[in-house]
Amino acid sequence: MSGLLNVGTRALQANQLALQTAGNNIANVNTAGYSRQSVVMGTVQGQYSGAGYIGKGVEVVTIKRELSTFLTTQSALAGSIQSGDATRADKLRQLASLFQGGPNGLGAAISEMVNSFSDVASAPTDLTARSVVLTRVDETAKRMNASATQIDELAQGIRLELADMAKTVNTLAKGIADVNNQIVRAKGSGQTPNDLMDKREQLVRELNQYVQTTSIAADDGSTGIFLGGSRALVLGTTAATVSIGQDEFNDPLKSKLIMTSGGQDATLDEAMLGGGELAGLLKFQNNDMAEGRNLLGRMAVAVTTAMNDQHALGLDLDGKRGANIFTPVTFGSGNVMAPTTGNSSAYGMTLAISDATQFQASDYEVNFSSTTAGSITRRSDNTPIKFSYTPATGAFLFQTATDPAAGPFTGTSFDGLSVSLAANTAAASGDRFLLKPFSAAARDISREFSSPRALAMASRIAGSTATSNTGSLSLS
Repeated sequence: MSGLLNVGTRALQANQLALQTAGNNIANVNTAGYSRQSVVMGTVQGQYSGAGYIGKGVEVVTIKRELSTFLTTQSALAGSIQSGDATRADKLRQLASLFQGGPNGLGAAISEMVNSFSDVASAPTDLTARSVVLTRVDETAKRMNASATQIDELAQGIRLELADMAKTVNTLAKGIADVNNQIVRAKGSGQTPNDLMDKREQLVRELNQYVQTTSIAADDGSTGIFLGGSRALVLGTTAATVSIGQDEFNDPLKSKLIMTSGGQDATLDEAMLGGGELAGLLKFQNNDMAEGRNLLGRMAVAVTTAMNDQHALGLDLDGKRGANIFTPVTFGSGNVMAPTTGNSSAYGMTLAISDATQFQASDYEVNFSSTTAGSITRRSDNTPIKFSYTPATGAFLFQTATDPAAGPFTGTSFDGLSVSLAANTAAASGDRFLLKPFSAAARDISREFSSPRALAMASRIAGSTATSNTGSLSLS
């Protein structure tokens, strides 16, 4: 009789636990990260008697989480990619809004400026028409400045967002490491701590909203979290930290994710990070925004250089040669950068304009393969342009990018630019430079003079026919 009571008691306890588990599932139906749980029951080992083995009822073996590890991983991956793409698309829309079309756009300002010269050509001495030209010139310069300023403001906001996201990633990574520690301790009981497992899964899911990760389970119950495929963000109960830093050229307009573990820093390229909001922001800042800056800068340099060159060919109302209409673009130390470490010596490189019609909206990386040769890579499309270098003069000769076999070398410039080093400057194999001719060019453009009389609209060359000519030749 007592045996039957024991069997009934076990069955009652097991089913009460099943009901309690079902109630727990219902109560947590809206809890983020909660996985439905189910009771696993097993038969109690029967007791031998002369009549055979007598069943002793049922008992609860364990309570398990009902989830698919594969689907959970794929869900986190899809969410990470979607988050990164959405963040990047949102910033692209903001960048596009800075370049308005229609009458308030930069293109309209340039067109109106160019068209205003026709009125002066029709009435060269009309000071009102000349004043209108200068007004249009000033408006064009200010719209270039405004566009550059708006990009700078957008960039400042992105830097703040990146810093905040890095802090959030560190908080989540520390949380995962702490939960790992709790799970390792709890598994000593022989049972899986379901709620802690759910908590960790939720933290990993939240982490993937910022940066795509790879999870690898360890034998002790902990989970390792890796960035970029192989960099350990969380390993057991220890979490590395991430921060936002600059690239090897110390470029102030670009950012990189820096992981610090065991006192060692590792730079993670945004192309390695996959999805996530932080990765999306880095890709936007380092690629899309860099292209936007260069497109604006190329336009500013090309337009102002062409206008200045053309104006220099004329004479103003006082018979003087035309001065610059716009502030001439000059390249300084901010346009040429060297790696913080690696170059054999500290020497400067000079960058200059050779042909504004050949500009490409890009940054360039200079790489010396020997003391007298190397290549310049156009970063926008990774096109290499080979060069030879003469230390005695500091001069570069470039091979055409379209026909590398047409050498040996075909010119002293590339993409409308030229570079040089001081005479008798020795380069070493492995030396590198970053050239940024256009990234900040539109920021400081301005009108150079305000006097309508200084507008040079007359040709410096005058022709006349001698009165003694007897032929039919005419001058036009």
